[in-house]
Amino acid sequence: MDNVLLGLQVLTHPTSFFWILFGTAFGVLIGALPGLSATMAVALLLPFTVGLDPISAIAMLAALYCGGSYGGSITAILINSPGTPAAAATSLDGYPLAQKGEAGRALGIATFSSTIGGIVSLIALLFGAPLLARLAFDFGPPEYFGLALFGLSMLASISGASTIKNLTGGVIGLLLATVGTDFTTGVERFTFGFYELTEGINFVPVMIGLFSISELLNQCSHLKNPIVRIAADAVRLPSRADFRKVLPSIVRGTSIGTLIGILPAEGGTVAALVAYSQERRVSKHPEEFGKGAIEGVAGPESANNAATGGAMVPTLALGIPGSSTTAVIIGALMLHGLRPGPLLFIEQPALLYSIFFAMLAANVLFLGIGLFGARIFSRVTLIPSGYLWPCVFIFSVVGAYALNQSMFDVWVMLITGLVGYLLRRWGISAAPIVMGLVLGEMVESSLKQSLLIFDQNWIRFLERPIFDVFLILTTFGLFSSHIFGLLGRGFRRARDGRAEEAEGATE
Repeated sequence: MDNVLLGLQVLTHPTSFFWILFGTAFGVLIGALPGLSATMAVALLLPFTVGLDPISAIAMLAALYCGGSYGGSITAILINSPGTPAAAATSLDGYPLAQKGEAGRALGIATFSSTIGGIVSLIALLFGAPLLARLAFDFGPPEYFGLALFGLSMLASISGASTIKNLTGGVIGLLLATVGTDFTTGVERFTFGFYELTEGINFVPVMIGLFSISELLNQCSHLKNPIVRIAADAVRLPSRADFRKVLPSIVRGTSIGTLIGILPAEGGTVAALVAYSQERRVSKHPEEFGKGAIEGVAGPESANNAATGGAMVPTLALGIPGSSTTAVIIGALMLHGLRPGPLLFIEQPALLYSIFFAMLAANVLFLGIGLFGARIFSRVTLIPSGYLWPCVFIFSVVGAYALNQSMFDVWVMLITGLVGYLLRRWGISAAPIVMGLVLGEMVESSLKQSLLIFDQNWIRFLERPIFDVFLILTTFGLFSSHIFGLLGRGFRRARDGRAEEAEGATE
């Protein structure tokens, strides 16, 4: 009960509440800008949280995460340009509704669905994270190594790229994590004579470069693309008939989003696409989808916002990112001297409740922002890209420099931004690189500790039941797409064979 009261202080303390309000509004604003994302916004603000106390800093970033997930629906509906990847499914029916003159109705359904999905998923965070942390509290180095391997196996599906490209990005992140002095042997690795690299590569400028600078370079090739804009009428809550129609979609979307969010590395984009496919599959009128079906807005929006609470469960309890944004939030925790994982609930028990109430406040706040301020936020789409992206560049440079007052970090940011842009051209996303960088230290340290415990005997890993479970899950995660593909082809061949036999019997 004491921890609950400590968590509530985040809402009652004026300074903390201001940062939550700022994070929510800034998240909606960033989410509403095509090309920007919550991940990018968290990476940009990360250096500026150094002067805040840890709880206020993490609460603000968590609120930004929620606001950004919702904000993408504004431009997805109004200009058919999703502000975030998770809002891509929303545009499939949201934009046709806007073309019919029902933009306010679509925005109202998106706002209402997002709020319900976000709040329900927070219940999973409140109860699921402590249970998972309690289970993981007895983990030793071998179990943590198995957990890290399982987290890395999720690289196979962290982005829309192929499995090979995702794993290639993860390997690049792991290689970046090896830069610096090996504290076991004292040997310097990949420092190339730069003393700034002896303690490793700072992950803050790397994240800013991969998400901000690479996106800036990518957007430069789309500056002259025409955008069709539709005026937004007043946002309104769903009518009683609309509510009855979309309630099952919201329930299904919230369930899908929470479950997928808990899976490490999946996130809101996958949740929204799965929810949209499910709504179309169960609909009695699937032909209406793509032409302005309100269920096609409610399902994905409830799912991608439900994924925010779900993704925080493995992030806080195990230190395994539930999405690319939570990978950056793990970086924020480490920046403030907090190590995500089961010990966090013992050393900082009030942090979970602070994050819970911050995200709860964010969902309530963006309900008000969405109903009364969506028309204002939709105006940000009128900002010329020629002004917007130079501002992003300035913030990126300042953010990279501000952390350690080091121009070396600025060069790291610029180089990683250029590399990230080139890798994106080759189909390799930034998300697996960040995840590999974040998990690299855990993989290396837990492996070395385990080998010392086992006296260099690798076979003894298999004597640990929990490690065996993670090994099975890792193998399944790596080959699940191929397994399901083989099963699907097998079922289709069997079905076609039965159909041919039936035709032969008929003749």
